[in-house]
Amino acid sequence: MSRVATWLGLAVIIVLAIGFAMANAGRQVSIDFGLFALYGVPVTFVAFGGMVVGMAVVLVAGINADLKVRRLLRERHLEDRELAGRGNQRLAERAEQHLPGPADPQRPGIQAKGETLLE
Repeated sequence: MSRVATWLGLAVIIVLAIGFAMANAGRQVSIDFGLFALYGVPVTFVAFGGMVVGMAVVLVAGINADLKVRRLLRERHLEDRELAGRGNQRLAERAEQHLPGPADPQRPGIQAKGETLLE
């Protein structure tokens, strides 16, 4: 069901984008960037260009967050390797110490408020 909803949502967005492009086909605007100005730019180009720039910003922000998580995981992996070299008992103790416990014993797997896997 979710695949159908995904494709249906994508089709609606495409139809709306085509409708917007057709409705504003002849409209032109001027854009002043401060250092230079562009005259006679189609509204459709401005709208879709803004969307592409927004996606690029989200991509850069996502890469930054991904690299941060990878760095944390790499540090954790190195610590685990060091502890494994010293003995399995200390590694087991460390694993028990850092794993978040369930908030409610009746509902295992539910984390307490404020606990995350990265803490």
